[in-house]
Amino acid sequence: MRKIWDIHGGIHPPENKHQSLTAPIRAAGIPPQLILPLAQHIGAPASPVVKVGDKVLKGQLIAEAKGFVSAPVHASSSGIVAAIENRVIPHPSGMTAPCIVIDTDGNDEWFKLEATQDYRQLDKTALLNKIRNAGIAGMGGAGFPSAVKLTTRDEKPIETLILNGTECEPYITADDALMQERAEQIIAGAEILRHLVQPAKETLIGVEDNKPDGIAALQKAAEGTDIEIVVFPTKYPSGGEKQLIEILTGKEVPSSGLPADIGVVCQNIGTAVAIHRAIEFGEPLISRITTVTGEACEQQCNYDTLLGTPIQYLLDKSGFQAEHCIRLIMGGPMMGYTLLDPSVPIVKTSNCVLAPTAKELPPPPPAQACIRCGMCSEACPVSLLPQQMYWFARAQEHDKLEAHNLFDCIECGACSYVCPSNIPLVQYYRASKGEIRQAQQDKIKAERSKERFEARQIRIEREAAAKEAKRKARLEAAKQKTASATTSDSKGDVIQAAIERSKAKKAQSQTQAQDADPAKAAIARAQAARSGESSPESAEDKTARLEKHIASAEKRLAAAKEKLALAQEQGDDNAEAFAKAVANTEKKLQNAQQELQAHQTDKSASATPEENEDPAQAAIQRALAKRAGNTEEESPEQKTQRLEKLIASSEKKLAAAETKLAQAKQQGDDNAAAFQTAVEKTAAKLEAARQELAEHQSTQAKPDTAEKPQEIADDPAQAAIKRAMAARESQANLSPADKLKQTVESLEKRIAKSREKLNAAQQNNDDNAAILEDALKKMETKLADAKQQLAEQDA
Repeated sequence: MRKIWDIHGGIHPPENKHQSLTAPIRAAGIPPQLILPLAQHIGAPASPVVKVGDKVLKGQLIAEAKGFVSAPVHASSSGIVAAIENRVIPHPSGMTAPCIVIDTDGNDEWFKLEATQDYRQLDKTALLNKIRNAGIAGMGGAGFPSAVKLTTRDEKPIETLILNGTECEPYITADDALMQERAEQIIAGAEILRHLVQPAKETLIGVEDNKPDGIAALQKAAEGTDIEIVVFPTKYPSGGEKQLIEILTGKEVPSSGLPADIGVVCQNIGTAVAIHRAIEFGEPLISRITTVTGEACEQQCNYDTLLGTPIQYLLDKSGFQAEHCIRLIMGGPMMGYTLLDPSVPIVKTSNCVLAPTAKELPPPPPAQACIRCGMCSEACPVSLLPQQMYWFARAQEHDKLEAHNLFDCIECGACSYVCPSNIPLVQYYRASKGEIRQAQQDKIKAERSKERFEARQIRIEREAAAKEAKRKARLEAAKQKTASATTSDSKGDVIQAAIERSKAKKAQSQTQAQDADPAKAAIARAQAARSGESSPESAEDKTARLEKHIASAEKRLAAAKEKLALAQEQGDDNAEAFAKAVANTEKKLQNAQQELQAHQTDKSASATPEENEDPAQAAIQRALAKRAGNTEEESPEQKTQRLEKLIASSEKKLAAAETKLAQAKQQGDDNAAAFQTAVEKTAAKLEAARQELAEHQSTQAKPDTAEKPQEIADDPAQAAIKRAMAARESQANLSPADKLKQTVESLEKRIAKSREKLNAAQQNNDDNAAILEDALKKMETKLADAKQQLAEQDA
C-alpha cells in the first residue's frame, strides 16, 4: 500500500458532481460560427497565417506560435475566415483580444494529417516538435504550453511523472467523464509521456476517492503497465499541482520554484489524451470535454466541444433558462469568474460552464470587518498568512506582499470560503498581483527610456565636441596662416628684438610724417589696406558666406524634420524638443535668407564692382580709366542722357528699397537696420545724380564761365592733387598735440568698426576672425603709442 501525505489546510465544500454524470459525453456539434482567440495559453499570442476570405479545413494551421513560450491555433472545423478582429474572450476582466472568426460550412472537412506509426522510433526533439505544432497547452490549469513544460534539462533529471486526475473543484466532471469513457487513451498518452520524459523512478496517476467509476476504468486500462493509479481522500484543493505533488511524493515545491526543480513533471489527464491523438493520429488540439451544469440548465452533462464554440450555443443545447440564472460562471464556484457576455468562446482551458440559480448559489453577503480569527490561515493549503496579506493589499504595500510570498497563492478561494466576515480575500490578492505586474512593466519601460535618453545625450555631447574641435582647428589654422604671412623666419631672439625696435622707430617717424603731410597719410592708409592691416569683408565674400550658411541651415532643417517625424511615429517623449529644434532652425534659415536679400539690395543700390578690389589699386585704376576715357570728351547731350538714366534707375532702386524696409519694420525683422542703410545710400546716390545734372545744365547755360572748372572736374587726378594740397595747407597750421589728437580720434573710430566686424565674424564662426583679431590688436598698439606721445606733449 503506497503512503499518502496530507497537505496543510484545505476545505470540504459540497461537491455537486452527480448532476452532470447522469449521461455520457455528448458531441456538441458544429456551431454556425467559431471564434478562436490567438492567446488561449500563457505566453506570446499566436500570429495569423490566414486572411479574411480564405477557406480553411478542419485541423488546418491558422495562426503560428511566436516565441518559445507560445502555441499555434488550428481551425476547429472547415469554413471561411469571416474576420480577424477583437472579440470578447473568457477573462475575469471581460477584456477583448484578437480572434479569428470562421463561418463554418457544416462539412467538417479535415485537413491532411500526418500520423506516426511508431513514436518510439522518434527522438525527443521530434516528439516535442509534434506536440508544439499541435498547439497543445495544459487543459486543467493556466494553459502553459506543454512542449515547454516537457523540455527537461540533463542537469535536473526527472524521477517522477504525475498525471493529475484529481478534479477537486465542485460541479466540474470533465476529467471524471474522460476517465470513465476514454481511459485507454489516457494510458496511451501516459506511455508517450513516459517515453519522452524518461522518469527514473515512477509514473503515477492521482485520483480522489470520490470518482469510483473513473478509478476502476483507469485501473483496468493500466493493467500490464508500470503506471500506478494512486487514490487518496477527497479534499479541496488537492488538485493544485504543488498540492498533488506533496500528497503523492511528500516533496514540497520551493517558493517561486518549479516541479522540475525537485525532479517531478505533472500533466493533466486531458492533456495526456490530446498528446496521444497528436502523436498517434496527427490531430491538433481543436476540441475538449467541457461540463455544462447548474440548475438553470435543463440538461446537465459533458460535451465534446470544438474550440471556439460560443458558450451561448452550448447553453441553448442544454435548455438554458436565463431568467432563473443568477450569474453565468466560467469554471467552478471556487476559482471561476463571472461571464458578462455569453458569446465568449470555449478555449483550451474551458473545463466548465456553470449556470446556477439564486437558491443554488446565493449572492455573498456584504463584507464586514476582519475579526482576526485566523481561520483563513488554517485553511490556506500553501501555508500563507491571508489575514496579513489582506491588510498589505488594502494598504497597497506591494513590497511587503512580495515578502509574504503573494505569488505562491494559487487563488483557490479556501480563505474566502471560511471567512466569517465574508471578505473577498482572493479578489484582493488577484488585484494586487495585477498591480505588481503592471508596476514591474512600467519600471522596465522607464529603464529603457532612460537608456535611450542617456544614449542620446552622449551622442549630442560627442557631436558637440567634434564641432568644437573642428572650430578650434580652423581657428588655429587661420592663426598659423596669418603668422606665416606677416612674420619672417626668426634668426634668433637678439636679432628679432633689434628688428622689432627698428620697426617701432620707423613706425613712429612715419606717424609723425603722416601727421604733417596729409597726402602721405592717404598713401600710408592705402598701403595699410593693401597689406591687410584692415581687411573688411568684400561683398562677394559676404554673399558666399551667407549662401553657405543658408545651405548648411537647410541641411540641418531637413535632418531635424526627419528626426521629428521618427519621434512622432515612435511616440518618443522627446518629440516636443525635436519640434522646437525644427522651429529654431527654420527661424535661423529665414534670418539668413533675409540678410542675404538685404545685402544684395544694398549691393545693387550702393556698391560698385570696384569696391571689392584693393582699395589703393581701385582708386588708381578709376583715376587712370577716367583720364584715359576722356581723350574723347563726352558731349553735353550724352552726359545729360546718362545722368537722366542714372536718376531713373536710382529712383526705381530707392522705391524697391523703401518697400522692403517697410515690410521689415512691419514684421519686426532683425535686418531692418540693413534695409535702412540701403535706403539712405540709394537716396544719397540719387541726390548726387540730381545735383550733378543740375550743375551740368547750369554749366550749359554759361559755357564761358564754366569751362575752366569743368576741365578741372573732368580730371580726377588733378582733383585728387587739389584735395591733398588743401589738406596739407589745413594741417600746416596745426600744432603737434593737435595732430596727435586727430590721430587718436581716427584710430579710435577704426578700432570701434574693427570690433564690430570681429564680433560678427566670431558669432558666425568665420575663418577670418583670427585675422581681424590680429589687425585689431595692431591698431590698439598704435592707439596706445599715440596716446602716450600725446601725454608726453601735454607734460
